[in-house]
Amino acid sequence: MYTLGINAAFHDCSAALVCDGRVVAAAEEERFTGIKHGKRPVPFTAWQLPFHAIDYCLREAGIVLGDVHRIAYAFDPALLDQGSVTPEGDIRLPLEPSLRGAPRDGHSPWDPLFLCYVLNAPRQLAAAAPLHLAARFQGATVEAIQERWVFLDHHLCHEASAYLASPFQSPAVLTMDGRGEGVTTSYGHFSAGEYSRLKQISMPHSLGLLYEEATRYLGFLHASDEYKVMALASYGRPAFRSVFRDILRLDDNGGFALQPARLAERLGPPRRRGEPLEQRHMDIASSLQSVLEETVLHMAQWLWRRTGAAELCMAGGVALNCVMNSRVARDGPFERVWVQPAAGDAGTALGAALYVDYQVRADGRRWVMEDAYLGPAYGDEEIRRTLERAHLQYRREDDIASAAARLLAQNKVVAWFQGRMEFGPRALGSRSILASPLDPQMQSRLNGLKDREDFRPVAPVVIEERAHEWFDAMGRAELRSPFMLFVYDVLPQCAGRIAAVRHIDGTARVQTVRREQNPRYYDVLRAFEARCGVPVLVNTSFNTRGRPVVCTPRDALEAFYTSPLDALAIGSFLVEKPQ
Repeated sequence: MYTLGINAAFHDCSAALVCDGRVVAAAEEERFTGIKHGKRPVPFTAWQLPFHAIDYCLREAGIVLGDVHRIAYAFDPALLDQGSVTPEGDIRLPLEPSLRGAPRDGHSPWDPLFLCYVLNAPRQLAAAAPLHLAARFQGATVEAIQERWVFLDHHLCHEASAYLASPFQSPAVLTMDGRGEGVTTSYGHFSAGEYSRLKQISMPHSLGLLYEEATRYLGFLHASDEYKVMALASYGRPAFRSVFRDILRLDDNGGFALQPARLAERLGPPRRRGEPLEQRHMDIASSLQSVLEETVLHMAQWLWRRTGAAELCMAGGVALNCVMNSRVARDGPFERVWVQPAAGDAGTALGAALYVDYQVRADGRRWVMEDAYLGPAYGDEEIRRTLERAHLQYRREDDIASAAARLLAQNKVVAWFQGRMEFGPRALGSRSILASPLDPQMQSRLNGLKDREDFRPVAPVVIEERAHEWFDAMGRAELRSPFMLFVYDVLPQCAGRIAAVRHIDGTARVQTVRREQNPRYYDVLRAFEARCGVPVLVNTSFNTRGRPVVCTPRDALEAFYTSPLDALAIGSFLVEKPQ
């Protein structure tokens, strides 16, 4: 039984395909189109389906759309407004469409258009695939697709992406994002094979939207730049914590309520894009981050008391805040914490497919997300043809890991393109840029190479069985962090040896790797250790400014030759720029 999951209503549009309980493929549309986040999260783009990501998933399985048994869409328009959809499935508009005037009764003038696009997604899937992809979209009429189609609660898809993918049997579940249909936060418990939702928080009370508002206030271009605010927070002190505590008020039942932020009134003029970052801005970021952590700890404590669970799963865009995740893991009540690596909206496609498959089969879980390598791979023959078509000089290496390690030991920066592409926002050793952590200037060099802000840290990857020798495992017997979603203190005795990956606050956003997860990635770490005595490398995403992480060999060559990278290890081939 094939189940196709689709996320398309907002941003980070994506697709995932599950067959009989096991994930076949998952990918984000941005990787195929080159448009960061796939599209803007505005009502008049809701019609855009992730056709390229769907096409990839179908190709990976060797099927066409007509072979899919269930199609799960990670948004339920019936939850938008009581009476928006009649029992017969017809649209009932909440208000007259208008391009002028203020929203009425909490509605936007764009709501009817958004609703029309979402409700007509089955027709769009049946009839509107781009011509060059049309072959995979055969065998299913509009009527057949509508029969197989189900609209799912957005937060339910976040929840399912966590509890149905995690290694835990009976976890508590916490999801936090900007908003779904109207909900911003969900608490639940997966136990004895059943999921129980315990509590929800609705608009306008949203941790994600508060962080977005602060991100814009601090002068960053996109609301999706929240990770920059998280990095900036380490340079400040929480001098404005009382301001954010007044905005974000905790209750006695594990919840919170937001007061109107009015940041300019409370904190002074906002920073304009391009203006210098002042200590005040850093202190504001630090204060916001501190109060976010306090709030999520408060929520986690309530959820633990309510469920008695030993383990916690998290998803939703807020769960991409790795500093917060680490605070919950270190100071919270749960013994173990697992975060969905595609915690943002892209992961709802995976959650939608897993949920429908689980409900229809009714015979339990069959898959655990041990890694995020769910995207397309390209074999050596296809890579070779791409290199030759471009008339490039290259050489085939019998041991590409050792060849790359030799260059890394010479302090060269190597683009690393191997195996199946990662699902989610993190590059985890398939579409990465690797560098030596020994040079303290490497962080600045990589930020310059990628045209990023100077304050942005770079992350380490370390051999899993050696990780506790370099990073504080927070009192645990092992340090396992395969998805780069937690920060750990760099051990003081190691700080000078891996200076490039140590952030100003002494932490690092660590990825650990075992050989069975990614053999070549593991081997390049081993080979670098043999040369330099350190089982750690810098790992950052293989992309250029404003572009998504690369997907194809052609993408890799374009990024390589439009940036000051030294070498490209692509499949079994090594490409170096002339000295």
